[in-house]
Amino acid sequence: MPAALIWLVAALALAGAEALTGDMFLLMLGGGALAAAGSSLIFDDLWVHGAVFAVVSVLLLVLVRPALRRQFLSGRGLPEPVKALEGKSALVLDRVARHQGQVKLEGEVWTARPLNEEDVYEQGDHVTVVHIDGATAVVHKLD
Repeated sequence: MPAALIWLVAALALAGAEALTGDMFLLMLGGGALAAAGSSLIFDDLWVHGAVFAVVSVLLLVLVRPALRRQFLSGRGLPEPVKALEGKSALVLDRVARHQGQVKLEGEVWTARPLNEEDVYEQGDHVTVVHIDGATAVVHKLD
């Protein structure tokens, strides 16, 4: 089996294993193996392939990996959709009390409970969503 094919299989295996870890370490080693596969097409000496693998892997680990990790970790991420519902108006569909109730919020039916446990909102009342607790809208009626 040609050395280039062995290095290419190693590069693909390392890249596939990286998909399981997400740490960018194995991906950098996969880049080194890919460089070694390229060098094996030019040089027949196994020591040269190993040296190219080692040098390229170390360079990728030292120079590229920190920049990639910074880039991925610096993102704000996606906004939480439930945060967008806070402050929205909702219509009470079924009496909202301490352990029961439903509201229509943005066209969807949500389980609801009042912010203050003593409050009760009747069907047809308009309430405001204070926050979302799991799958339950915590609501309050502005007087």
